[in-house]
Amino acid sequence: MPSFSQYIGIDYSGAEAPTSRLKGLQVYMASPGAEPVKVGTPAGRGWKWTRKELAGWLLERLLAGGPVLVGIDHGFSFPMAYFERHGLAADWPAFLDDFREHWPTDDDHTCVDFVRDGIDGNAAARSGDARWRRLTELRVGSAKSVFHFDVPGSVAKSTHAGLPWLRYLHQKAGGRVHFWPFDGFEVPAGRSVLAEVYPRILLDGSPRDGRSDHEHDAWTVARWLKAADESGVLAGHLAPALTAEEKRLAGVEGWILGVA
Repeated sequence: MPSFSQYIGIDYSGAEAPTSRLKGLQVYMASPGAEPVKVGTPAGRGWKWTRKELAGWLLERLLAGGPVLVGIDHGFSFPMAYFERHGLAADWPAFLDDFREHWPTDDDHTCVDFVRDGIDGNAAARSGDARWRRLTELRVGSAKSVFHFDVPGSVAKSTHAGLPWLRYLHQKAGGRVHFWPFDGFEVPAGRSVLAEVYPRILLDGSPRDGRSDHEHDAWTVARWLKAADESGVLAGHLAPALTAEEKRLAGVEGWILGVA
């Protein structure tokens, strides 16, 4: 029997500002026994979401009732080297607070490049190295560093744009949503879950049926989450075979769902 009532796949975008409507920000949602469907904006503005709008909608879905499983394709944290470089405690909520203080990319008119260029925020005090990678990224092999900007397939911009919105959801949702694996690898029954995903490792050759790259990635995530739950393999993905030290590290750096 499926553990979740809905499965949401999000192809994220770090372009422009939090209030900008973006073609690269796509949402698909599936229910048990049904294929994923594209989700339009709650404002009735078609298919181009804003990051701010998405965060508000997600909060409503996560707290609405039946447990929801959400997969978002940007980094949820940084490599341990970042914490060491900047003298930060190995504590995810505190990291989110500190990051947002220096990278206010949830401000209505602030974009990632404004902070990178020194127009807003204080990137100079909280930057990383493109050579640094998290343990989960090393396990994937093809995953790029969350600090590797301006290259094809980069998640750096979407990560730096998305982290303040994870903080928003974490603060608003309290203990009612499980932020995996920061709240632990074991998910309480009936709890909604927010997890990091990497669409590239979930693609199975399914036809695109006219979907754009961004649409297909979001569709793939929603479909994989649903199939994994319905087939019973999701529990194994939520509890990967890691050593105690690896789990401790993942509790700070995060982990990509589906990576062994």
